[in-house]
Amino acid sequence: MQPEARTNRTAVTEFILLGLVETENLQPMVFVLFLFVYLVTVGGNLSILTAILVEPKLHTPMYFFLGNLSALDIGCITVTVPAMLGRLLSHKRTIPYAACLSQLFFFHLLAGMDCFLLTAMAYDRFLAICRPLTYSTRMSQTVQRILVAVSWACATTNALTHTIALTTLNFCGPNEVNHFYCDLPQLFQLSCSSIQLNELLLFGVGFIMAGTPVVLIIISYINVATAVLQIRSVEGRKKAFSTCGSHLTVVCLFYGTGIFNYMRLGSEEASDKDKGVGVFNTVINPMLNPLIYSLRNPDVQGALWRVLVGRRSLT
Repeated sequence: MQPEARTNRTAVTEFILLGLVETENLQPMVFVLFLFVYLVTVGGNLSILTAILVEPKLHTPMYFFLGNLSALDIGCITVTVPAMLGRLLSHKRTIPYAACLSQLFFFHLLAGMDCFLLTAMAYDRFLAICRPLTYSTRMSQTVQRILVAVSWACATTNALTHTIALTTLNFCGPNEVNHFYCDLPQLFQLSCSSIQLNELLLFGVGFIMAGTPVVLIIISYINVATAVLQIRSVEGRKKAFSTCGSHLTVVCLFYGTGIFNYMRLGSEEASDKDKGVGVFNTVINPMLNPLIYSLRNPDVQGALWRVLVGRRSLT
């Protein structure tokens, strides 16, 4: 029995991603739909980035962070969707072990960066509304770059921690991942070694890396709400709330789906729901963010309009 047991613990060299749908007749429709959504998302976020770069009026800290968020959204959807589209085209559902780990690393890197960048944006709104006299010095270009650099450092640490911890697990079969990309909850279910330490690590690091930003965001917006309510002008209150409303909407969508996805480890019957949450995290959120920030922001709308038709109107 001992030699056979050792044979059974042979490392898995590839995983099979079951994808969103297993019915072949639905796969062409899924391909067209997700290709369209991918192109719209990349196009929308690139438009926001271009508008911020070419419009001098948008060269402010708030739009500097928004530009970074748009770049992250492009990266987040690119980590998962093109690979899924390729598998739908080739009808090959396998992914090598190393490629699966790489996808996991970059997904958690970009998602972690989202956490910290949203916190930096909340801090920016706090300074702009609650400390307007010292805003320009407290949110200088140097401070903006430091905030982004620290965010990248923390996100990289988070992604490396989970990726390295995953390499300590044994995968000896089955190797079918009930998802369309590699993520921790689904891979934990396939491990033939104890995942207790990995789950504790996910909760512990998640509490620090996601919980701390949430607390800071809440504190920032409590102060913002207090300051805004003291504004006598109705128009002034409306303008202040409108600049924060878009950010709060994105925060709620991001953290709501993230908590649902990672706080229910060990629930195998929820796998199909996890696919829906995964679509929301990696596809819907990046697609909605440009709409959320542009629909409620006349400055962004004007800049986008000038980017699209400005040159034509000048000629």
